[in-house]
Amino acid sequence: MRDGIEVARRGIAAVALVTEQFWLQGDSVATSAGMPDIPRLRLPHPVAGSGHDAMERVAQGIAARIVAVLSGSAAPDNELTSAV
Repeated sequence: MRDGIEVARRGIAAVALVTEQFWLQGDSVATSAGMPDIPRLRLPHPVAGSGHDAMERVAQGIAARIVAVLSGSAAPDNELTSAV
């Protein structure tokens, strides 16, 4: 979350990747950092420590969405959940 915020502050398009377990904390971090609308995508939990094959599946499953959000052709998950 904080890495995505730091990248965005430097004027570089960014998408923060947040696991399901930490989604609500991601909201708090983004708000406290002054960037409540930073684009975020939700990942399954856990990712770290889940093994190479599991991390590769997550990466393959999310890579196209990252590109789509960065290019503006898809909405990030935080826009989808706030619209509900």
